[in-house]
Amino acid sequence: MSRILTLLTTAVVTALPTLAFAAGVDASDIKRQATNFPAIIMFVIFVGITLGITYWAAKRTKSAASFYTAGGGITAGQNGLAIAGDYMSAASFLGITGLVYGSGYDGLIFSVGWLVGWPIVTFLVAEQLRNLGKFTFADVASFRFAQTPIRTLAACGSLVTVAFYLIAQMVGAGKLIQILFGLPYLWAVLIVGVLMIVYVTFGGMTATTWVQIIKACLLLGGASFMAFMVMLQYGFSPEALFKRAVEIHPKHVAIMGPGSLVTDPVSAISLGMALMFGTAGLPHILMRFFTVKDAKAARKSVFYATGFIGYFYILTFIMGFGAIALIAGNTASPADNPFLDQSLVAAGKDVITAIRGGSNMAVMHLANAVGGEYFLGFIAAIAFATILAVVSGLALAGASAISHDLYASVFRRGRVNEIDEMRVSKIASVGLGILAVGLGIAFENQNVAYMVGLAFAIAASCNFPVLLMSIYWKGMTTRGAFIGGFIGLIAAVAMVVMGPTVWVAVLGNAKGSNPFPYDNVAIFSMPIAFIGIWIFSLLDNSARAQVDKDGFEAQYIRCQTGIGASGASAH
Repeated sequence: MSRILTLLTTAVVTALPTLAFAAGVDASDIKRQATNFPAIIMFVIFVGITLGITYWAAKRTKSAASFYTAGGGITAGQNGLAIAGDYMSAASFLGITGLVYGSGYDGLIFSVGWLVGWPIVTFLVAEQLRNLGKFTFADVASFRFAQTPIRTLAACGSLVTVAFYLIAQMVGAGKLIQILFGLPYLWAVLIVGVLMIVYVTFGGMTATTWVQIIKACLLLGGASFMAFMVMLQYGFSPEALFKRAVEIHPKHVAIMGPGSLVTDPVSAISLGMALMFGTAGLPHILMRFFTVKDAKAARKSVFYATGFIGYFYILTFIMGFGAIALIAGNTASPADNPFLDQSLVAAGKDVITAIRGGSNMAVMHLANAVGGEYFLGFIAAIAFATILAVVSGLALAGASAISHDLYASVFRRGRVNEIDEMRVSKIASVGLGILAVGLGIAFENQNVAYMVGLAFAIAASCNFPVLLMSIYWKGMTTRGAFIGGFIGLIAAVAMVVMGPTVWVAVLGNAKGSNPFPYDNVAIFSMPIAFIGIWIFSLLDNSARAQVDKDGFEAQYIRCQTGIGASGASAH
């Protein structure tokens, strides 16, 4: 294993600068970006450090518990940082800043929605998850139910959510490297896919956790400095910053009010529901509660994570408006602005639309404007580290759904040893890496925050209803959970595919031909799941249904006290 990691490290370190020289421009590029050597050097340093962490973790990953949950040995503070690292993804750093840059105040709907999801996690599921589960949230959802149908449902919900979430990370990585390193988009997603496979396959949860902790610290530090420099330009006066942004933006004063991004109440409520409730259904976030020793530590983890995440989202607001003022308004004439694609300016595009690399790259150009080339290199390395850390967590969640929930519990019905289960998980990691590259290429031109919003909608329409009702409703049965959960999952995916973005932008159908009128689907698919679970549970008169209901009391005692929980004691 040492030799494999050494070879991979050498390959990445030596090949990346070479590719930067040799790579031509992607066919979709209008103008080749000059190679950013500080960014490449810092990226290679980070990759070297994280591969070293992976090697260190690989020597300590000897059991399924250490592979899936780091043996439950992560402290509450470390886990809080790791959760924040998982959550502060490319969608947050690149996507939300880009949305604020393009739409002003309305871009914060994603920040607010994601942040207010954490009280739901804190009060409804964090403690119960740690007390009832072992490796994945399917352990909780299937606690008192028939294992095969519920684990099948949970695994399917996890894999679909992970797939949509991976799209955003791969698109963010591709655009970042395409703009900053001078590499074609395809090379960028291939590099991320390979590194993701290495981190998860060899290091498991221990490596993933420490990569996320390091990345979270770097990201919070870099974003804090950038926000400080923006405010310094305007004498630490928010009013002066907003006034300048309003003067420059083509929408002018409209950017200080709602409605410029989400234009109708149905879409606004639907998006809010997805972001709030989807947080409590994200498999890679829920897995983190099994890495601490007990329920108390799980609650403290959420407390720390909420603080870090809330602070970061305040910074995205400053960075987004700072990008309008300092990037779009960098020069008096758009023709002289180095941050704009001059071919788009010549085609009559406004200063916001014509930004080089698209709105996802607004924060990167801002880093260059406030800190120069070396700070840009630092932020580029952090952004790439952000993507690597999040895709590693996603891949681990997807691989565990395949190996622990499907292979070990469904196909082998528990008759499997840890070595075989871990081998299947590592094979699944390779498969997910290949899938992630393919999806990243297919969804190349989508805003990363929007794509993550779709993942949240699916999580809120399948994983969250099953998890919540399995914990709190005695009348829920295996049949009700299985049918209702799958109805919610299928409805959410079908509506997403038939909505304007996927149907028109991705599948290439004619504009206006989409069968479903909304991009945001949670307001429709979430109630379908809850009602389906309720109806089919009430109609279930089977012998199994009575067993499901009789098991509620024992489950309730354990989830509230922790008695019998893995690695925990009553408290």
